[in-house]
Amino acid sequence: MIQKWKKLKKNEKGLTLIELLAVLVILGIIAAIAIPLIGNVINNSKDRAILADASNIIAGAKLAYANGEQPPFDKTELKNYVEGVDLDAQNLVVEVKYEDGEWKINYSEFDKLKNSNLKTQLNPDNDGFVLESTINNKLKGE
Repeated sequence: MIQKWKKLKKNEKGLTLIELLAVLVILGIIAAIAIPLIGNVINNSKDRAILADASNIIAGAKLAYANGEQPPFDKTELKNYVEGVDLDAQNLVVEVKYEDGEWKINYSEFDKLKNSNLKTQLNPDNDGFVLESTINNKLKGE
């Protein structure tokens, strides 16, 4: 029995071509599923980062308002009240106003959103301003 086992083991040299092809096909299927999902996760996280920046800017505007400054605010007025957002970036448009009991923001980074449905939902009036409540709802996933 031991001699038979040794003889069989000598003839084994590795994976057969069929086994190797099966492994490659399985890996290809996994990659075809995983790559688009990973891309969506990356795009969603970039969109959420833009929304979080807008929320931080509004929080800075509220601080400026609490310190006695009057809206509307632009990026130069908000520079001392906002941390974590580069308001000195070239071509960046930031305007925050308080109107009808709600804070609104016009933020040029919204143009970089990957999800076109999100762009439409944020600014249904196409006036360039987005309500703070809408941003907060989108950050919560609503």
